[in-house]
Amino acid sequence: MSKKEVAFPRYQQIAVAIAERIVDGKYPIGSKIYARSTLASNFNVSPETARKAINVLVDLEIMEVRHGSGAFISSKEKAQQFLETYKNVNSLQDLKSKLHQSIQRQEEEFANFSQLLNQLLSRTKDVQQRFPFNPYELQLSADAINLGKSINELNIWHSTGATIVAVQQGDQLLISPGPYTKLEAGNTIYFVGNELSVGLMHNLFFNEIETNK
Repeated sequence: MSKKEVAFPRYQQIAVAIAERIVDGKYPIGSKIYARSTLASNFNVSPETARKAINVLVDLEIMEVRHGSGAFISSKEKAQQFLETYKNVNSLQDLKSKLHQSIQRQEEEFANFSQLLNQLLSRTKDVQQRFPFNPYELQLSADAINLGKSINELNIWHSTGATIVAVQQGDQLLISPGPYTKLEAGNTIYFVGNELSVGLMHNLFFNEIETNK
């Protein structure tokens, strides 16, 4: 994305350029400015644009119009103040533009992240459907419920539809554990089943805890 330039009307740009020359001493205090000739020629603009630029400086009391004589430089100090204000406004506009671009980039990145996440979930679900024996796992923490009970006591298959294929107990991995295998804190249960089974297995060991929180 290309940087978006902050654009000001041409006559304002000319007013800024005149103020810079006043501050630099190129246009001394009291000197006369010929709008339709000098400015139009120096800045390659129309006489009307030059006239508008002078009107801006007159309104800011940087220049003054003397009837019958023309426009004269009247304040170097106010020219300096005008330049500082212009730079602050220009900086603010530039900052707003950069902020807008940053927001757009974040929105694009979030959209890309959402797309990748959806692809991951879709492919994960596809893998589970293609290979239903790829086990889920559930780690039992010390605050789980139904600890110390055997697979048979918990009647897991009838309660959840899940089949436990292995239990990790410390360094020991029990493959196809028997019905009297007790499930303790720190165990990791590996089981197969559908998505409903995953939720029911979690509820079997953690539902009461979450309800009481």
